[in-house]
Amino acid sequence: MTETKGAGRLRERLHFQRRQLVDDGFGNEQAGDWIIVFTTAAELRPLKGSEPVIASRLSGVQPFVMQIRSCIEARSVTTAWRAVDARNPSRIFNITSVANFDEKNAYLDLMAVQGVAT
Repeated sequence: MTETKGAGRLRERLHFQRRQLVDDGFGNEQAGDWIIVFTTAAELRPLKGSEPVIASRLSGVQPFVMQIRSCIEARSVTTAWRAVDARNPSRIFNITSVANFDEKNAYLDLMAVQGVAT
């Protein structure tokens, strides 16, 4: 049996951000501050977390699958972007992959990790 998807499952609000490119004064572009490109409803499904040791420190890492509606802005999301919870700005998700599993351009599934440096 196929699982139906609907707007009722999109309970979270996420800001999708990318780095702004700024001129360094010498004609070179460098990464600036994070800017919000769009905000949308999303479904967050947590996966099994892990605790990798990075630089001799134990850090908790929680992977998520985010599902959002496909639109022009959403199809431009890459792994250089991040998502921030609109209701709790301290929850920051680094996007690790973007996929269109149903190949119908209705929804996009994004793999993201919470708990790592941006």
